[in-house]
Amino acid sequence: MELGDFDIDAPRWDQGTFMGRLWHFFSITDCRTALLPDARLDEAKALVESCRAGTLPPGTTKEQLYYAKKLYDSAFHPDTGDRMNLIGRMSFQVPGGMAITGFMLQFYRTVPAVVFWQWVNQSFNALVNYTNRNAASPITPKQIGVAYVTATSTALATAVGLNLYTKRAPPLVARWVPFAAILNGIAITDENGNRLGHSQKAAVKGITQVVISRVTMAAPGMIILPIIMQRLEKYRFMQRITFLHGPLQVMMVGVFLVFMVPAACSLFPQRCSMAVSKLEPELRDAIVSQHGDAVRYVYFNKGL
Repeated sequence: MELGDFDIDAPRWDQGTFMGRLWHFFSITDCRTALLPDARLDEAKALVESCRAGTLPPGTTKEQLYYAKKLYDSAFHPDTGDRMNLIGRMSFQVPGGMAITGFMLQFYRTVPAVVFWQWVNQSFNALVNYTNRNAASPITPKQIGVAYVTATSTALATAVGLNLYTKRAPPLVARWVPFAAILNGIAITDENGNRLGHSQKAAVKGITQVVISRVTMAAPGMIILPIIMQRLEKYRFMQRITFLHGPLQVMMVGVFLVFMVPAACSLFPQRCSMAVSKLEPELRDAIVSQHGDAVRYVYFNKGL
């Protein structure tokens, strides 16, 4: 294939199948990309944009374009094209998640420790949610603040007030930050990317899928790992190396996340679709009156 015909925005793998999405997310959640300097990421963005403009530098290979797109997708927001903050990127989920989850599972015996690590965990979740939101939809600083305070304070109260198992489990309220999108809806387009309006029903569908993905991402490490550690701690060799229990849990969480982050992100297509007939009546009527039967489905970025 001539590089002049190369479509940089066409998915390398079929995004209509789970395996295609899995390979895609294995690529963009590669934690090694989180170590790259901003200058290298900006170079990748420049190459992607030059390919879109049809002005590729001489000697550019297809593999260079694939790698540039990998870096671009891992570090730049799909709606705005802006570079995302490091901690909020999905490529940082493995190192960030393994450290926080490991500490949460290790330091649970005192109330101050539980409160501190729950606060760290909810703050991390809130930042990830904000970074990977549908940025085409408006959200005010006040909405962000209210969602963050509500999610964090409720999580802390839950952690302190319930039994040990509940302290270890990630409360669903940690996922409240994206729910601000429901207030104004999220931007929807036709299949060619032409803006059609904002839909609250599309926001509900997208956020539901995000919540399912996030819970799936965290559940194996938070549920299975305590069972494994409880059994291992019965052995004498484990009782002699209690100082290594923390690092061991962190490493095991990392193993879970290496596979669960891309797998959970792959459960649903990132470019979500919804039938026009299922939209709000006013929005549906407006689309039909303007486009007739030409637009049967609308599309939107559900976030990650």
